[in-house]
Amino acid sequence: MKTKNKLIKGTAFINGKEVKGRKTFDVINPATGECVIAVTDLSVKEAEKAINVANGAWSTWRSKDVLERSEILRKWYNLIVKHSTEIAEIMTMESGKPLNESKIEVEYGGSFITWFAEEAFRMYGDQIIAPNKGKQIVTMKQAVGVVAAITPWNFPLAMVTRKVAPALAAGCTVVLKPASQTPLTAIAIAHLAKEAGLPDGVFNVITSKDSKGIGELLSTNEKVRKLSFTGSTAVGKVLMANASSTVKKISLELGGNAPFLVFDDADIEAAVEGAIASKFRNSGQTCVAVNRFLVQDKIYDAFAEKITQAVSKLKIGNGLKKDVKVGPLINKEGLEKVIEHVDDAIGKGAKATTGAKSLDGLFYEPTVLIDVPLNAKIAKEETFGPVVALFRFNTEAEGINMANDTEYGLAAYFYSENIKRCWRVAELLESGMVGINEGAISTAVAPFGGIKQSGLGREGSKYGIDEYVEVKYLCFGLG
Repeated sequence: MKTKNKLIKGTAFINGKEVKGRKTFDVINPATGECVIAVTDLSVKEAEKAINVANGAWSTWRSKDVLERSEILRKWYNLIVKHSTEIAEIMTMESGKPLNESKIEVEYGGSFITWFAEEAFRMYGDQIIAPNKGKQIVTMKQAVGVVAAITPWNFPLAMVTRKVAPALAAGCTVVLKPASQTPLTAIAIAHLAKEAGLPDGVFNVITSKDSKGIGELLSTNEKVRKLSFTGSTAVGKVLMANASSTVKKISLELGGNAPFLVFDDADIEAAVEGAIASKFRNSGQTCVAVNRFLVQDKIYDAFAEKITQAVSKLKIGNGLKKDVKVGPLINKEGLEKVIEHVDDAIGKGAKATTGAKSLDGLFYEPTVLIDVPLNAKIAKEETFGPVVALFRFNTEAEGINMANDTEYGLAAYFYSENIKRCWRVAELLESGMVGINEGAISTAVAPFGGIKQSGLGREGSKYGIDEYVEVKYLCFGLG
């Protein structure tokens, strides 16, 4: 695929240099099936060099003045903004998401860099009152060390910056393994980080198709002090078990099964608008995308009619084309899972009011299913596609129980105009994040993360930098 985008590079980035391997793999545009570029496919042994480099760079980076680290992060952000058009184009080509969504992600991803550039100054310790006058007790926060970050394909920029930015701000060095489907954005911004003045070896990007081998390396290597992973719960459990061998600090952002409750006192028009925002971003391929729409009986039919109308108007196609709202699925496996879930639901009694069919390539029509039974696969498994599945409930208690009937607890949403109900439901939903009359909840200033089998730790907000530091306690004897 020919392009004039100079930020598209097919090499890994280690110690501030482009690194070629003996093998390569193709990065495919899911909208067209074309190869964007062949990328270096590092072996585990080759990737291990990046850990050694990061470990060697750590002492110098952590000893720099916090002002200098913060200024480098700000320069990095400014360069990303300067090249926002090229970066957005890269994201759309490698992930398939509509170009407008990619542009929004550049802004969103960049916000983590500016946020943590400031948080670097707020790694406050404490003075603790000692039990007797003969001692003084204080605490300080220090960088944990070499950080391994493993990121998914669905947000090629934001998933990187919300791990890398706090790590760098805290004084850590980073080895990043981006998803093999979408490594190009990570490579591009790593080059921009070097241009911003980030010292060689502080931020390294390893590219490889050997996800299992690289994952094992990063989760077991004793020089890696912290592992941050975003991806499936199944893989997260393996990495967590591996990390226990060296007792690493770990944070995991895993799978979800987000409920979206619409109560009978909701503003239906607003609920439909929020439903579209929370469901169809990146064609439903986001960890906080709604998987189950739980609608109270009294307004079920009205909501089903209105959301069917809204979904049927969504334009599907190549994300580089104007006005496209829904792009392709990332790969054949993703498409097959959507088909399986829809066919299973219909086979068990659900009805499609729009969509429910695949198109050429990796495209699937935006779909609405009504009267979905609770024994359908889509009720328990994350679909990761452009499908609205509607379930009925009667009472508030029943709706809450249905929402919580899952092993996951990442995000949840609900709509109600009753302030008392809003407080009740928000407290009772078993989820790390709750959108109340709001379908778009992600922001750098708020803690992102889940409970139950949706993960450990938080990203973003004032809590995000704590994932990359250790608290040291100092006791001064005054006698």
